[in-house]
Amino acid sequence: MKKKSSAAMAMAATAGMSVRNVLWLWWKLLVLVSLTICVLAFLKLQNYSLSDSELSSSTSSISSRSRAVYYTGNPKVAFLFLVRRNLPLDFLWGNFFENADPGNFSIYVHSEPGFVFDESTTRSTFFYNRQLTNSIKVAWGESSMIQAEKLLLGAALDDPANQRFVLLSDSCVPLYNFSFIYNYLMASPRSFVDSFLDKKDVRYNPRMSPYIPMSKWRKGSQRRPPLEASKGKNNIKLQKQHNCIPDEHYVQTLLAIHGFEGELERRTITYTEWNESVTNMEKKGWHPITFSYADAGPVQIKRIKDIRNVYYESEYRTEWCRNNSTLAPCFLIARKFSGGAAMRLLSEGIVSPFDASSIMNLTP
Repeated sequence: MKKKSSAAMAMAATAGMSVRNVLWLWWKLLVLVSLTICVLAFLKLQNYSLSDSELSSSTSSISSRSRAVYYTGNPKVAFLFLVRRNLPLDFLWGNFFENADPGNFSIYVHSEPGFVFDESTTRSTFFYNRQLTNSIKVAWGESSMIQAEKLLLGAALDDPANQRFVLLSDSCVPLYNFSFIYNYLMASPRSFVDSFLDKKDVRYNPRMSPYIPMSKWRKGSQRRPPLEASKGKNNIKLQKQHNCIPDEHYVQTLLAIHGFEGELERRTITYTEWNESVTNMEKKGWHPITFSYADAGPVQIKRIKDIRNVYYESEYRTEWCRNNSTLAPCFLIARKFSGGAAMRLLSEGIVSPFDASSIMNLTP
């Protein structure tokens, strides 16, 4: 009986080792596939950018100073909205633009192909027919996001008056009135781009060299797909499949490759509040919280406005927020805001004095 028991234990141990070996090999293969997809996507975009006249223009024009050589008129800020379909916070942005000189801004919207902004789809006339006619279908975390951003930037660059460019999502809100944001952006000779070197990042693959040298590999925000409790352990697999988010790296790395980092303020002007859940499962990934009506009061907004520095843990770097060498608020824009939160910003007069009841009966 002892011999049989020992043999059974040996067989069980061998089987256990085999299972572990298979699982380990499967895990390595999954990581390899994820990295390979990342490399191919990035190289595809890099090659596309090198031959694309639109991106060549945008790269050479990242510096506002170089564009100013060719344009001496009144400079404008181009607001570039990348949205899924409609613009749910159009009522807030409409009020924001209402108090601005039309000669100081322009609006471009990338929506789903075929979607038109008119009196039936938006509450603000500022967005009428501002959609791109060459928009594409965009998928979260895919290279199509970068292509959509390039389409927006390319359209804005057709107007030489556009000297500053602000990329926005459909959940972004302004934290100040138009005059403050316009003067803030125009006062700085630099571009504000969230760009840092993540020393713990394992996404770089040597196969990207020499097109993308490791020394030029940069990162922006840290995002991962939202976790769903119903998917259990499959969440980990989904996180690994989306381990490379192209738009977290593309712009930052491209600017580094082309030598524009000296013309950057290496920080973003868009505030995002990240929520790290206390559960072990949700610690696998951070995701931005959505501001509700209760979160958008004067105290909460003032807390964001009072921020004067950002700490980058991966670089052990504190970035003090300056505008033309003067200490300034870090953030001009915030995300992600619900419709109720945006309504409170209006009623509290954050953007400008406004009677919220004036839009209660307006439905796009």
